[in-house]
Amino acid sequence: MANATIRPDEARHFGKLADDWWNPKGTSAMLHKLNPVRLGFIREAIDRHWPGDPHTPRPLAGKRALDVGCGAGLLCEPLARLGGQVTGVDAAEANIEAAREHARGSGLAIEYRWGDIGQFGLKDQDLVCSMEVIEHVADKAAFLAALAAALKPDGLMVLSTPNRTPQSRLLLVEGAERLGAIPRGTHHWADFVTPDELRDLLAGAGLTMGEPTGIAWSPAKGLHLSTNLALNYIVTAEPV
Repeated sequence: MANATIRPDEARHFGKLADDWWNPKGTSAMLHKLNPVRLGFIREAIDRHWPGDPHTPRPLAGKRALDVGCGAGLLCEPLARLGGQVTGVDAAEANIEAAREHARGSGLAIEYRWGDIGQFGLKDQDLVCSMEVIEHVADKAAFLAALAAALKPDGLMVLSTPNRTPQSRLLLVEGAERLGAIPRGTHHWADFVTPDELRDLLAGAGLTMGEPTGIAWSPAKGLHLSTNLALNYIVTAEPV
C-alpha cells in the first residue's frame, strides 16, 4: 500500500479511538462539539460557491464530495444528508470499519476507503474536505497535491487545522490533552500549520486560499467561528 502521506504511528493512534468515535461523551467528544461549527462554515461556503436556494436541505444533490482523514464518518454522514455522493478516506482501517457500520445503521450510502489518498486516483470531486488532518501527515505538500488532483477544476476545497501559536500550544496540547479533553498524543505542536504556510502550500498545489476564519472557544459561546485565528482556523481553496 502506497503511504506517501501516512504516518503509521498517527494512523495507529486514531485507529485506537474507532470504537468510541460516535460517542458524544467519549474520547471524540471535542470532535462532536467541533463538527457543527465546521458544518456551518461548509454550508455557507457551498452556498457561495454554487449559488442557489440557501434554504434547500440538499445543496450537494448531484455533486460528489470527498472527506480525507474521515475518521469514523463524523463529517461524511452530514455531507451525505446534504445530498452529496460521498467518499470517505482514512489511514486507519479500524476507523473505516466503524464508519461503514455506522453508515449502514444510519441508512446512508457512503463509500469508504482505507489507505493513502494518493493511491486511489480519485477525480472529479465537486467538494473536497479535510478537517484537522494536514497536521498529522508525513508530507504536507504531497498531501495537498493529492487533494488538488481529486478536485474538479471548478470545485471547492475546505480545510481546517490548528494554528501554530503560543496559545494553541498552551491550550490544545498542554491544556486540553493533560486535562483529558483530547486524547494524549493527538497533537504535535511543531506540525501545526500557520495560515501563511498553508496559503503557500496550497499555491504550490495550484490552489488559491480564501481568507481564514478562526475557530475559537469561550465560556459563553463554546466553540464558534471567529476572527480570532490563534487556536484553530478553517479555510476554502479553489483551483487557480
